[in-house]
Amino acid sequence: MSPITTKFIQLKTAVPGPKSQEMLAKKEANVPRGPSNTTPAFVAKAEGALLTDLDGNTFIDFAGAIGSINAGHCPPAVVEALKAQLDQYIHTCFHVMMYEPYVQLAEKLNQITPGDHPKKTFFLNSGAEAVENAVKIARKYTGRKAIISFERGFHGRTLLAMSLTSKVRPYKYEFGPFAPDTYKMTYPYYYRAPYGASPEETDAEVLRRFEDFFLAEVAADNVAAIIMEPVQGEGGFVVPSKTFVQGVKAICEKYGILFIADEVQTGFGRTGKMFAMEHYGVVPDIVTMSKSMGAGVPISAVTGRAEIMDAPNPGEIGGTYGGSPLGCVAALKVIEMMEQDGFLDRANTIGDTILKRFGEFKEKFAEVGDVRGLGAMCAIELVKDKASKEPNKELTVKIVQACYQNGLVVMSAGLYSNVIRILSPLVITDEQLEEGLNVLENVLAGLCTPNR
Repeated sequence: MSPITTKFIQLKTAVPGPKSQEMLAKKEANVPRGPSNTTPAFVAKAEGALLTDLDGNTFIDFAGAIGSINAGHCPPAVVEALKAQLDQYIHTCFHVMMYEPYVQLAEKLNQITPGDHPKKTFFLNSGAEAVENAVKIARKYTGRKAIISFERGFHGRTLLAMSLTSKVRPYKYEFGPFAPDTYKMTYPYYYRAPYGASPEETDAEVLRRFEDFFLAEVAADNVAAIIMEPVQGEGGFVVPSKTFVQGVKAICEKYGILFIADEVQTGFGRTGKMFAMEHYGVVPDIVTMSKSMGAGVPISAVTGRAEIMDAPNPGEIGGTYGGSPLGCVAALKVIEMMEQDGFLDRANTIGDTILKRFGEFKEKFAEVGDVRGLGAMCAIELVKDKASKEPNKELTVKIVQACYQNGLVVMSAGLYSNVIRILSPLVITDEQLEEGLNVLENVLAGLCTPNR
């Protein structure tokens, strides 16, 4: 390929370049196949919304480490906080000798998560760990065992989290048996609603099915919790209605079931609110968080009503590295950034820009079947034609590859692997966003059929 140079994208070599290819060979020799990779490149430097690989090629980042970098790559305030912490101590284990940042961050999350009731928070390392522990706490508090999640939901790859997840390949195939007392309910997918049902009809039918479910599958008084993503992430950025989310909460209240909001991908500004549940006017009993919480430093949290969180006895929850000092100081700085005037508004501005362009793509290209999003959590769904809505996984794979070859990092998602999802850092500039969207449009123009 000829070198590509724009204001931000600089491809000095065909990609992957020779240094990345050398590392790829070492990776294949030393790392198992299981951990997948979106791009065949190795990063040398990352800043804001830009990634530079070992060969000096610079890309615009629309993947944001799968939504972990809302605050941008290497935000200066976070970097400085980490450097200062390294000079004090790296880790003492909170279970051995406690440290202030843990308590400070717990206090902060208790303040900013939805609801003004008394809350308590503890910390872990990953989203999957947060989910596992939220379920443990819910079961301990209620004395019940069953947990309900939703079709197309993603909650992690550990045993219980994988059991709650709803996609066989690549997450569950041949990894069974799965954790018992986990059940799936329907989550509205308005674009693919059966029999041409309206969103209102879809919501009503899905909510009605809960009553049948409690008769046919598991009694309501055996259900400890319902866990829900406010916007499905890996499931394809499917956005439910306020009616649906409030309806699920009403069912929980009717039967004494706890409502767990999985905000691992939606939290910390991605949807234009600090937490996506704020869009629906619903206060969860428990919230799980991770990803963008620490600007790339591993940390996760479970925040819930104080009486619920106090159900486990000392030693029944926790972990050696949970709530590391580095993760805590990083998260405190991330929250400080996001509480500044205009930061969350910026997410909405980014989302408006993306959805406007995506709407134009839908008008231009026959294979762009649906456009959806909430805040800066936006996606397009690729189909073989708009009439049948048959998923087009093959085209999606080609689009992801072509974007990378032209200096843009994007990711796919969805039960059918036919969705392009955008998780760009929220510090992306208008010019970087426009340049990235132009690359995506050029790729679509080269691979899609023009609308007639």
